[in-house]
Amino acid sequence: MGDENRGREKEKPKPTTLLLIRHALNDWVGERLAGWTPNVHLNDEGRAQAEALAQRLADRPIAAVYASPLERAVETAQAIAAPHRLEVQIREGIGEVRYGEWTGRSLKELYQEDAWRMVQFYPSGVRFPGGEMFREVQARAVAEMEAIVATHPSEAVVIVSHADVIKAILAHYVGLHLDLFQRLVVGPASLNELTFTPMGPRLICLNDTAHIPPKTADCRRESQRGAKDS
Repeated sequence: MGDENRGREKEKPKPTTLLLIRHALNDWVGERLAGWTPNVHLNDEGRAQAEALAQRLADRPIAAVYASPLERAVETAQAIAAPHRLEVQIREGIGEVRYGEWTGRSLKELYQEDAWRMVQFYPSGVRFPGGEMFREVQARAVAEMEAIVATHPSEAVVIVSHADVIKAILAHYVGLHLDLFQRLVVGPASLNELTFTPMGPRLICLNDTAHIPPKTADCRRESQRGAKDS
């Protein structure tokens, strides 16, 4: 009886794992701020990235796939979900930042705005004109993570979202102040992994792009220079 009890004591519940994935490449990345612009789809390289990521995760047990409502995220999520025969579940709370009047503008133009420097150095204090504050984005996205973790105890779940949203989520769980979240890099089709243990969340990997075909290397360099999502 004592041996059986000791065996039970050694059995610990598996952590819930969130695989946070930025959508794959589209023609707006590094050029314009897409935000919630409709009909921004993956380009040929983006589809190749999504397929490569799907192959990487094909043998991994995945309980559910969630995605931002925007087409580029849904298309990435569908590629990942297909080998697991899962339906993509849409969550508005992990949708892109609402950039308001900045939506659709070129990044070259935005770099000249005084407010752009605020976005880089004091993001917690910025409200995009006619749009959201990063604090609000972080709050809604983290609320979604908490709900998903509660729904999937001891399971692995894919969440396809956008760079700023994922960076805000990661910053929250690693205890990084929102004003420093721009120091994180989350490239197109990158894998970012969090586990939730009895001792709290743990960051397993950040901006893992080992699966991305070599021809998209220029895109990875662009993301590392700090180009915004779109």
